[in-house]
Amino acid sequence: MTLTTYLLYLAAVALLLVTPGPTMLMCMTNAVNHGPRRAMTSVAGAVTAVLGVMLLSAMGLGAVLAASETAFTAVKVAGAAYLVWLGIRTFRSKAVLQLDERAQPRARSFYLQGLLVGASNPKAVLFFAAFFPQFLNPQAPIAPQFALLALSFVAMEFAVLTACALGVSRLVPMLKSSTPVLWINRVCGTLFALMGGLLLLTRRNA
Repeated sequence: MTLTTYLLYLAAVALLLVTPGPTMLMCMTNAVNHGPRRAMTSVAGAVTAVLGVMLLSAMGLGAVLAASETAFTAVKVAGAAYLVWLGIRTFRSKAVLQLDERAQPRARSFYLQGLLVGASNPKAVLFFAAFFPQFLNPQAPIAPQFALLALSFVAMEFAVLTACALGVSRLVPMLKSSTPVLWINRVCGTLFALMGGLLLLTRRNA
């Protein structure tokens, strides 16, 4: 892999990561409702999911999902159902900032949430299975190249989500009234449900 190829890869990843999606929305919502510590826990879960999706792609799951309509549909429906459920839960959340550590859910629940949201889209597996090979040099050892691409993606994903979580958490002191939090939850809940619905419309060859 040449330096030019690697820089092109970084540019493509940057464009992908700055596009708003369920993971970014989740981190921002948790930052508003639960503060930066819980938001960063969900970031850790999301990053773990991304790394897992990459490994599954490398192990051939992408080829299985691309070849099997049944497998793809099953994973897609499960992911969409979770996003819709998360949307309803967020929409109905109380308009109260839960910043007291003793009153909050356990940290592992936020980690699990990040893990599930990050892994909810089966097209991510197909994306990595199709995306990575374009930047790999078949004449050179594949494992080191894959490790470099995967670690670079994970590092950039972590940086972007961290910036979103910590940036949004700065708004918390200004949300002294419950009304802004209520509307934030309703808007984010609606977007989660919408993303779940859109996920149901995706196709393997889309």
